[in-house]
Amino acid sequence: MASVTLGMPAVRPGADGGGTGVPSTSDRPVTDGLVDRFGRVATDLRVSLTDRCNLRCEYCMPPEGFEWLPTDQVLTDDEVIRLITVAVQRLGVHEVRFTGGEPLLRKGLERIVAATSALRTAAGVTPETSLTTNGLGLHRRAAALAEAGLGRVNVSLDSLDREVYATLARRDRLADVLAGVEAADAAGLRPVKLNSVLMRGVNDAEAPDLLAFALERGYELRFIEQMPLGPRESWQRGEMVTAEEILTRLQQRFTLAATSVEERGAAPAQLWTVLDDQGRPRGSVGVIASVTRPFCGACDRTRLTADGQMRDCLFARTEYDLRGPLRAGAGDEEIARLWRAGMWGKRAGHGIDDPGFLQPDRPMSAIGG
Repeated sequence: MASVTLGMPAVRPGADGGGTGVPSTSDRPVTDGLVDRFGRVATDLRVSLTDRCNLRCEYCMPPEGFEWLPTDQVLTDDEVIRLITVAVQRLGVHEVRFTGGEPLLRKGLERIVAATSALRTAAGVTPETSLTTNGLGLHRRAAALAEAGLGRVNVSLDSLDREVYATLARRDRLADVLAGVEAADAAGLRPVKLNSVLMRGVNDAEAPDLLAFALERGYELRFIEQMPLGPRESWQRGEMVTAEEILTRLQQRFTLAATSVEERGAAPAQLWTVLDDQGRPRGSVGVIASVTRPFCGACDRTRLTADGQMRDCLFARTEYDLRGPLRAGAGDEEIARLWRAGMWGKRAGHGIDDPGFLQPDRPMSAIGG
């Protein structure tokens, strides 16, 4: 991850995610990139294409779902492409991940992917592209997405047991998800990554089975600690399955060797190599421990919601409007300036352990993973 030497200036009033408007950038260094006050540079853009989803996962939303964004508030395909273009060509972004809600519900997904894949950074590099999906319908679109230039996929898979999956997702769709995973692999969208959230007393005992499934097929598994981004009052830290517990379960069946901090870089997952009986690598497994082992100090992400709001953190309580200026006729450099200013106000960390921590107003489905 690139960095700029900034020191550690004191947090200014209104610049810690609790104020309004765009933070002052009077002491921001002269750079085109998305730098913050702590030397972090955002090069990874997460783009939410819709807040809608066709599952109702227990840790993400209530059974009835949420009130979806009105269509006129959602960015059009052309608007999404333009903002991605600004990020790649003017702001130093070289990784773009499409999220939701469920991004496969976006009819123009292939067009957006193709337009992104056709971009070049200032250094002439094609941005890396990926998709985070629940997998429903992926078997029908995997080949077209690969043809459009998509690099790889992350598919949510919380259980291999049909009944348990249906309990967690509130939909009996495990077979469709597995078909999507297989289609993504066949289309060359590799490495296929699987994301699993373990819920205590529901699917936490499945951790070793999920890893065995991934290893046998050459997939990369990532366990994710449940985060306070679902329905209000639904998250209890004491009920969360922690990274330590996940690793303890895995080590009952597998031999794990931790990778180095240098190898991790800005990646959210801490990785372990899975060894066979002779000590040879079989594959890897990762744990994204946003709660118990936060990695905010190496964060390199910036986020764009489906309605055109820039967010500097999943847990931010302040957003910066790009849709309004875009629709009002702002030029690319003005949009870039607003984006840079918003990122400059990023806090040092997500603050989950702070006594005054408040869950974001938006749930995960409306922010984008």
